[in-house]
Amino acid sequence: MNIQTILSKGKKFVHDPYYRLKTMIKLGFYDSLNDEEFLRKIFQKYQGYPLDLDNPKTFNEKMQWMKLHDRQPEYITMVDKHEAKHYLADRIDSKYIIPTLGVWNSFDDIDFDALPNQFVLKCTHDSGGIVICKDKSTFNKEEARNIINKSLKSDFYLIAREWPYKDVPRRIIAEEYIDELGSDDLLDYKIYCFHGEPKITVVCSERFSETGTRMDYYDENWEFMNISVPHYEPSNKDFKKPPHYEEMIALSKQLSKEFPFLRVDFYDVNDRLYIGELTLYPGAGFIKIEPIEYDYKMGEWLHLENIHRS
Repeated sequence: MNIQTILSKGKKFVHDPYYRLKTMIKLGFYDSLNDEEFLRKIFQKYQGYPLDLDNPKTFNEKMQWMKLHDRQPEYITMVDKHEAKHYLADRIDSKYIIPTLGVWNSFDDIDFDALPNQFVLKCTHDSGGIVICKDKSTFNKEEARNIINKSLKSDFYLIAREWPYKDVPRRIIAEEYIDELGSDDLLDYKIYCFHGEPKITVVCSERFSETGTRMDYYDENWEFMNISVPHYEPSNKDFKKPPHYEEMIALSKQLSKEFPFLRVDFYDVNDRLYIGELTLYPGAGFIKIEPIEYDYKMGEWLHLENIHRS
């Protein structure tokens, strides 16, 4: 890491409270806290109001309550990037699942000669441990090793106390590379389902731009919702329904019908529909939803009284 990068990160640490908090969490400053202590402390720092676990009302509050009390064993399978594919294949057509090329316990186990010229490496237990190979002749294996090994060492559970990640085996998978998924114009559709009913679709755009990902929220009638979240402001674009929107809705209903909340992520590319992942706690329930009235509205859709406390 060069001096300019160090100075830039130091300046951001001083002036950006979100970045400072995330850095301190990653450095382990709060590891000694139990789950409830951690959630109470970190929630207030992110949201600006105390976490009420006795009578949660906002969506983000209820996300924290569910981390502590809704502990269905299948959640572990659903967040495991390898096992989730089997979980999905048991419930929907495999054509919606990005094919897996291999799974390994360590980087040195990977047989790169057996992989195609293009592929994607991911760690199964976290978010962010990704390496994309577009051409094996220029693939930097040592750089990939550093990224993957760093990810394998990380305890993703400790970052936000999303308990299912605690028991996910730390492995590496290779997926088929789909060219459109690396496009600058790629749109990611995230469908929020409450008790099996899709209520919100978030359109994520500009993922690889200098300004970072933009998020635009639409209701079930595809009416724009004036919601914004820090660091993921709306794009000010008028997005149309994706070509396979009704198919997305049907799949989302099918996959979420057994759960109080589930977000199902899709890519609609080249006349094909793929499921990206299943998400139990969007933004870990820490990302502020503005205006806060929407946080309360989304909280009204989530009924905790029907959940068996684990």
